[in-house]
Amino acid sequence: MDSKPNLLEQIATVSGAFIRRHWRRLLRIREQLGFSEETFHLIFAGVVGVLGGVTNFLFVASVEALKTLALGRSGDLVEVARSLLGWQRFLIPGLGGLAAGLLLFWGLRWVGKREASNVLEVVVAGDGRLRMRSALVKAVSSMVTIVSGASIGREGSITQLTATFASKLGQVAGWEPYRLRLLVSCGAASGLAAAYNAPVAGAIFAAQIVLGSFSMTLFAPIVFASVIATMVSRYFFGIAPLYRVIAFEDPSLGQLPLFLMLGMLSGVLGAVFLKILRYSEEQFVRMNLSIYDRLGLGGLLVGGIAIFVPEVWGNGYGVANKILMEDYLKVPSPIWFMLGLLLAKLLATVLSVGSGAVGGVFTPTLFLGAALGSLFGTMAHQLGWASNIHVGAFALVGMGSILAATVHAPLMAVILVFEISLNYSLIPPLMLACAVSSVIARRLHRDSIYTEPLRRKGVDLDRETQEIGAAVSTTVGDLMRTPSTPLRETATFREIADRFLKSPNNFFLVVDSESRFLGIVALHDLKEYLNAGQELSSVIAFDVMRPPPGALTPNQRLLEALPVLLASELRNVPVVNNFAENRLVGSISRSEALGLLSNALSTPGPMGV
Repeated sequence: MDSKPNLLEQIATVSGAFIRRHWRRLLRIREQLGFSEETFHLIFAGVVGVLGGVTNFLFVASVEALKTLALGRSGDLVEVARSLLGWQRFLIPGLGGLAAGLLLFWGLRWVGKREASNVLEVVVAGDGRLRMRSALVKAVSSMVTIVSGASIGREGSITQLTATFASKLGQVAGWEPYRLRLLVSCGAASGLAAAYNAPVAGAIFAAQIVLGSFSMTLFAPIVFASVIATMVSRYFFGIAPLYRVIAFEDPSLGQLPLFLMLGMLSGVLGAVFLKILRYSEEQFVRMNLSIYDRLGLGGLLVGGIAIFVPEVWGNGYGVANKILMEDYLKVPSPIWFMLGLLLAKLLATVLSVGSGAVGGVFTPTLFLGAALGSLFGTMAHQLGWASNIHVGAFALVGMGSILAATVHAPLMAVILVFEISLNYSLIPPLMLACAVSSVIARRLHRDSIYTEPLRRKGVDLDRETQEIGAAVSTTVGDLMRTPSTPLRETATFREIADRFLKSPNNFFLVVDSESRFLGIVALHDLKEYLNAGQELSSVIAFDVMRPPPGALTPNQRLLEALPVLLASELRNVPVVNNFAENRLVGSISRSEALGLLSNALSTPGPMGV
């Protein structure tokens, strides 16, 4: 029994060593081709983008296949629910929740040691490492939950899976924490972009919510990954917008107060939704049930609602489309119908997520926004306030404003709604409603749907404090990377010249046979020997090199390293194991380290200076 784990560990060790060996070769190729660090990041962001597009396709295909196997047909879950008897709509979510819970219960035992699995947590407070086993277990559980009618979206699992694949790619290559965090952010961007066919929204989501930075050094790879993921996803699913909307006329200035009112209502509903969601989670935990009992109970409660309102089954994508197309205005008493639909979906989502179901909340939130907007628009029509504005226009603005209220990111909400509908005429009222709803929601509920679980775990989410803390707590080792291949002290003049011809570097580090750092050779210094006209066959690196410049050690804090960074003329400052042995172990980018320190020093203080 003990030999199997040992064999697996040996295989993993050998595989990791093989990849790391080729990774070092890739670094040398990058050096010879003259690729900058930013170009290198773009290349790997493209790889992550491909992963995002393929992951989206495989997840959607798996859900449809499982739906056919379990329910006898694929397609929209609400249509499936309507074709079932009442007792079937009641039992199937409960049985699916029980099965999904058992998968989590046994799967997480197989995973073993519990580590951070939240994308935002490993970027904000972690080292960018996500575990593959945990992500796969949760993804399979999410598929079962989605197929059985729970009110959750698939975008959460797609984003989590892609971010995990990206993190694993960096871990196998032996990347440093700062690169892993960037890869995870690229994975989150590509996952969301592929799921919604929305490259700009995916990039803004990763930059604003996950990474918390719009620095171009970091934003460019995120954008690249997002675009590639979208194009790969479009190869499988086409380019059509995710949601269908009827043609709207541009709203006039006098109509903006109506959308302002809708934004205010959305802010209140968003805050209420977050408070009820937290209450639901607390009550399920207080029951002290196993994870499979909680998910089974949550499924049965959703099934009980579905007996009377089958529209609560699934993420609500199909129903939201009908709301946008104003199909429900034809039912008797459309106001009461839409109010009941809004409350039923709100309760179903709170029960599904509160019980511990794995999945996303973006799509159910968009459903809530569409229902609120349609309800508001219908009432405005009956009161004679908006006879020349389509109800579907209010529904579309409601989708964005509710999303902005729950994620506290109005810009991302505006862009996402535009990309999923491709309707530009409503951008001004949409921006107004999203801004207002986000402000009101923040006043009524401090945290967003993403930050609240982390704050309860004690994670500091103040981005300004993080910038200062990063400068104080980050060590040289956190930013250290593999150095460019140094010169041996016995390297001949011809070998030195060849290295300079094949590399964009103006300096090369010199080490002895035991990798002790001896000095540097500068391209400029070679001219003296060429002009002197002396015999060069006997000249070696030891003769040409300058004394070693200031070096750093891995355990130094960035603030301690600041004098050396400022004084250095090297793009990549050498790092030695310690100053006694002086063995070269890596290097750090001078511009990156100074940029991190600069961001921290420029953070406004208590007096706003």
